[in-house]
Amino acid sequence: MKNTKTGLIFGVSAYVLWGLFPLYWPLLEPSGALEIVGHRAVWSLVFCVIALTVTKAIKPALATMQRPKVFVKLLAATALISINWIVYIWATNNGHVVEASLGYYINPIIMIAIGIILLKEKMRKLQWASVSIAAFGVLVLTIDYGRLPWIALALALSWGTYGFIKKQLGLGALEGLGIETAISAPFYLAYLAWIGSQGNGHFGHGPGLTLLLIGSGVVTAIPLLLFNGAGNRLPYTVIGLLQFITPTLQFSIGVWVRHEAMPTARWAGFLIIWAALVVLATDLIRSSRAVDNSVA
Repeated sequence: MKNTKTGLIFGVSAYVLWGLFPLYWPLLEPSGALEIVGHRAVWSLVFCVIALTVTKAIKPALATMQRPKVFVKLLAATALISINWIVYIWATNNGHVVEASLGYYINPIIMIAIGIILLKEKMRKLQWASVSIAAFGVLVLTIDYGRLPWIALALALSWGTYGFIKKQLGLGALEGLGIETAISAPFYLAYLAWIGSQGNGHFGHGPGLTLLLIGSGVVTAIPLLLFNGAGNRLPYTVIGLLQFITPTLQFSIGVWVRHEAMPTARWAGFLIIWAALVVLATDLIRSSRAVDNSVA
C-alpha cells in the first residue's frame, strides 16, 4: 500500500509538471523553438551526466551506446523526441496550446494503431469503438480548423513512435534521456554556437533568461524521473488513466489562461475525443480486472 501511495505521488507529480509546461516555455521568449530545444537538450545532458555519475550508472549507459543495433534505435528515438520537442514548444509559444493538448489526448489511440500495424495485435470491441469515435472527432476538428490538425498529429505520432522504440529498448528514464541528449547535444551545441556568433542567441542576455534556459534541462529531467518511479510502483491501468492529467491541464491553460479561440465546432470535436477516451478507459479497466481475475 505504501509503495502504491508513493507511486501515485510520483505519477501525479510527473503528469502535473508536464501539464504545466505551457506556462514555462513562453518565459524563454524571445528565444525561438529551436534555440529552446537546443538548450533543453544540452542542459538535460548536464543534469543526466551528474545524476548518472552520482548513481554510478555512467558506465552502463556508455556500454549501451556501444551496441550497434541498440544505437540505431536510439538514433531514431533521438530524432523523434527532437521533432516532438520542437513542434510542442513552437505550438506553445505561437498560440496553439489547445491543439497541442489534442495531440496528447489522441496519443493512446495512436499507440493502439501502432500495436495493430507493427505488432499485429488484435483490438477488442471497445478499442475499435474508441478509435472510430476518435477518428470522427479528428474529422470534426479538421473541418473546424480548415486543415488537418497537424500539430496534434505530429505530436501524437512522434511521441507514440518514440514510446514504442523506448519500450523495445527497455532503458531507464535517466539512462535513456542521457543517451538521447548525448547523441543530439553536439548538433545543438553547434547550432547554439552559430546563432551566438551571429548575435541571434539569447543565452547570457540577462540573468533571468539565462537561468530559465539552464532550467529547461532540469524541468525536462525531473518529470521523467518521477514517471520512472511511478512506473515501477503502479499498475499499467493506473498509469494509463493518470496520463490524461497532462493534456487536461494543457487544454485548461490554452482556453482559460492563454484565451485561445474555442468555437462551438471545436468544443464538439474535443467532446467527441473525450468520449472516445472514456470508452478507452473503460476498456483499460475491464481488461485489467480480467487479468487480475485470471491470475487469482
